[in-house]
Amino acid sequence: MTIRVMLVDDQVLLRTGFRMVLAAQPDMEVVAEAGDGVEALQVLRSTAVDVILMDVRMPKLDGVETTRRICSEPDPPKVLILTTFDLDEYAFSGLKAGASGFMLKDVPPGDLLAAIRAVHSGDAVVAPSTTRRLLDRFAPLLPATGKEPRHKELERLTEREREVMVLVAQGLSNGEIAARLVLSEATVKTHVGRILTKLGLRDRVQVVVLAYETGLVRAGGHG
Repeated sequence: MTIRVMLVDDQVLLRTGFRMVLAAQPDMEVVAEAGDGVEALQVLRSTAVDVILMDVRMPKLDGVETTRRICSEPDPPKVLILTTFDLDEYAFSGLKAGASGFMLKDVPPGDLLAAIRAVHSGDAVVAPSTTRRLLDRFAPLLPATGKEPRHKELERLTEREREVMVLVAQGLSNGEIAARLVLSEATVKTHVGRILTKLGLRDRVQVVVLAYETGLVRAGGHG
């Protein structure tokens, strides 16, 4: 199956570089490009896309708002935020807006290709530990929370699912969670799948964000 990729960046040279890298891959095709968010939304009305590489700092409509609008549509393409700086507030905002992860613009080609394939297969491409560092830094932007989680939807989770969610938010892999809780990795994967379904979340990145927003895990510490 060919992964249909869209490039959204106001720097033509950068788009050209990414296009050359992707064109050499037998399983990828650049099907669309746009120089700003407004153009991107227009193109998406008539073009089927699987994964979008989305710049954040663009004229007319920035990447964060563009991502928010795209991800509010039914069955949207996956969005990978491109940022110049690690721990960028734009990356944080992009994750909150529904992106499945973020990459630095100077990422090695191999890592970029792996990220596109991972996002397309439904995985998040930001290590949860990186997401936690983002959230720790930008925690003041989150609503103030008391000790108990506010969001009623967390009540849908079983006690075991809440345990798994906390460990996901702390940056543990399925294998590490399995070892911690003395479960099989397949069982952990099932729990993670149920958490995503019950809470209406797209991937592990959104699990981490929600865990912080609800107070299940607190910035600078653990749940």
